[in-house]
Amino acid sequence: MAKRKTQSAMNGVCEERRVDHKALKRAKSLVSPAESLNVAADAFKVLGHPARLKVLEALDGQELCVCDLSEILGLSMSGTSQQLRELRRLGAINYRASGKFAYYRLVDKFWLEFVRAVLKRLNSGRATQAEGIMQAI
Repeated sequence: MAKRKTQSAMNGVCEERRVDHKALKRAKSLVSPAESLNVAADAFKVLGHPARLKVLEALDGQELCVCDLSEILGLSMSGTSQQLRELRRLGAINYRASGKFAYYRLVDKFWLEFVRAVLKRLNSGRATQAEGIMQAI
């Protein structure tokens, strides 16, 4: 029989249920509406793929065609197009057609800055925190 882990404050779990109504009311007032949180969660899902992060970085200050991006990502043209579609849906990138080629560019640099801020945070002596995140996933 497997040993059952008991709930303990030492393990980060309350041993008894008690609600602080004043703190609860304040905390609830700070939480965004569910619809807004769902939109944010969808944006995080789009950014949750390393290939999409590479695209954002590769497009910093330049346009690249799908052929170039495919080489950078090491993906087929079809696989690359799927990644690009998600970033377009997010509003981070857009493209222009020129003859037989499609050239992509950043249209909202916020997303690249966000990604770089996260990378900077994780790379600045926060390796243990990053390891914790990877273990949680």
